[in-house]
Amino acid sequence: MPSDLDRVDHHRGNADWVAGLWHAEDAKLLTLDPESRFSTNAGGSKLRMTRPFMEFDSQRHRLLGLLNGSPIFAVEELADGEMHDFREVAFQLTDNERDIAATAAAVTHWHRLEPQCPRCGAATVVINGGFARHCRRCGRDHFPRTDPAVIVAVVDAEDRLLLGGQTAWGDRVSVLAGFVESGESLEQAIHREIGEEVDISLSDLRYFGSQPWPFPRSLMVAFFGRATGTDIRVDTDEIAHAEWYTRDQLSAKLDSGALGLPGNSSIASRMIQAWRAGEAPI
Repeated sequence: MPSDLDRVDHHRGNADWVAGLWHAEDAKLLTLDPESRFSTNAGGSKLRMTRPFMEFDSQRHRLLGLLNGSPIFAVEELADGEMHDFREVAFQLTDNERDIAATAAAVTHWHRLEPQCPRCGAATVVINGGFARHCRRCGRDHFPRTDPAVIVAVVDAEDRLLLGGQTAWGDRVSVLAGFVESGESLEQAIHREIGEEVDISLSDLRYFGSQPWPFPRSLMVAFFGRATGTDIRVDTDEIAHAEWYTRDQLSAKLDSGALGLPGNSSIASRMIQAWRAGEAPI
């Protein structure tokens, strides 16, 4: 479904228009620290945004967009109070707050790491309200990157779900995922990743949804896939273990505390919930 955060792409190239929004009565500013953690209330259940209180600086203040007409800006600086990253508190935030937090984290991270022109190495200046940088030496404009990743819920002919985990996760398991490599389609990346991680072939794929994942700038694209076989051979360089689960088996493991699942804010969690409810698109 569309986001309520209007990124105003057709207007943000007008520097005076962007600066004018900074002074709007309903303008709000979200502060992030150098680790892309954002300010929240106590406990992290809500973003803590303030009225802009300093002079507008086009090189530091990023216009994220208009939320129901109200300008939303972000700035990176040291701040008082609680700071949390997206993974820690996204499950508590509203849809609109998640859009704001994910955008702010991804954009500020990009500015922090890529202040130079990747073509000629010269310093660049911020334009487009923070959504681009311009190189005055070679004249190129540069934009934030998004790294696509695929995440796949694999089910077999008996409608069992394949879940795996990494050693660092402890008892937590999830559906399988990996980054799309250069020159690959999403479908090619899925077949390669599932083949590499568990040596399973897929006969069918169905799109489920997507989610921005600002660690630091990923887009998770989710699919369900049907396995042609059930013989798992785990590549331990990729994951530590993997196993097929029926709904009853998974519920029993969860109830006993033997297993944990991804946080509710993740698309992995929504995929597993859809399968448990019999609502998988495959």
